[in-house]
Amino acid sequence: MRGKNSPYTYEEAGVSIEAGNALVRAIGPLVKATARPGADSELGGFGGFFDPKAAGYTDPLLVAANDGVGTKLKLAIDHDRHDTVGIDLVAMCVNDLIVQGAEPLFFLDYFATGKLENGVAERVVAGIAEGCKQAGCALIGGETAEMPGMYAEGDYDLAGFCVGAVERGEQLTGERVRPGQVLLGLASSGVHSNGYSLVRRLASDKGWKLDRPAPFEPERTLVEALIEPTRIYVKSLLEPIRAGRIAALAHITGGGLLENIPRVLPEGAHAVVDADAWEQPALMRFLQTEGHIEPAEMARTFNCGIGMVLAVEPDEADALARDFAAAGETVHRVGTIGEGERGCTVHGSRGAWGAEEGWEAVHHA
Repeated sequence: MRGKNSPYTYEEAGVSIEAGNALVRAIGPLVKATARPGADSELGGFGGFFDPKAAGYTDPLLVAANDGVGTKLKLAIDHDRHDTVGIDLVAMCVNDLIVQGAEPLFFLDYFATGKLENGVAERVVAGIAEGCKQAGCALIGGETAEMPGMYAEGDYDLAGFCVGAVERGEQLTGERVRPGQVLLGLASSGVHSNGYSLVRRLASDKGWKLDRPAPFEPERTLVEALIEPTRIYVKSLLEPIRAGRIAALAHITGGGLLENIPRVLPEGAHAVVDADAWEQPALMRFLQTEGHIEPAEMARTFNCGIGMVLAVEPDEADALARDFAAAGETVHRVGTIGEGERGCTVHGSRGAWGAEEGWEAVHHA
């Protein structure tokens, strides 16, 4: 029993300074592995330095993005799948930067939990480092917050912050988009990091056994299919962007195809997406069937198998598709840019995405 005048310690209150220091030591090699020109990726200071000149820029515009992973984290926590959510964290930020034409330069993370469990934290940070390597950006710092009473046992939250650069005059703003251009779609790797509140609701209501083989892919469990990390498109896109071959890019996140494509359109341009142009992945078909989800709702909730949409000139479309395929991307010609009110229409025929008759969904920005 504590005496009236017994001295208090921070650790007794639930915060272990030594555990935090041990984590910093453990992740040091992971962080160092992300070093790139302009950053040495050393930890321990009060801030991280980056030198744009050393990275090869002469007159750069800086572009910043921040994001999280959302309720996909609950799947990771509940099923001990901590190794890839760090990739998701990086992907959600760097994919937002590349649509501006910006190369991701450096990344910082924020990891918050009630009680620091270094085994878990190290796995998460290892995923962040892997995401940074996939994107070619340096992990130059972060913050680990141990906050007793703020989180349920075992829970944690993540936030990511990324800064990129693009030479002045080379940024993508959508002003080059015009009617007559073609829309190319780069395939997603799964649900990515949006729509998981609905996924988890379905899992609960339908009683899915997530640790059993996926009905549509028996080689792996259902949770493995659902936790598949977000694809990072940076390295495939950077060269054609710098060559001026892409007019605009849309990262398909929350809001799906229907609401994200209009974000990069100028006034007077309307995107038309043909849902018959590609087959929905088996995972998407499973979610749609299990939830009896209407095609229009799919188009505004999930990426439906397309993680990035490009607006390109018609005479560039085939060559770009070949180049992306050579870079490891799966490419579909998904639609066109037409004249009309700024927005997007996604339409399909009878049978497209399980529709009983022809359908279309329209969103005006």
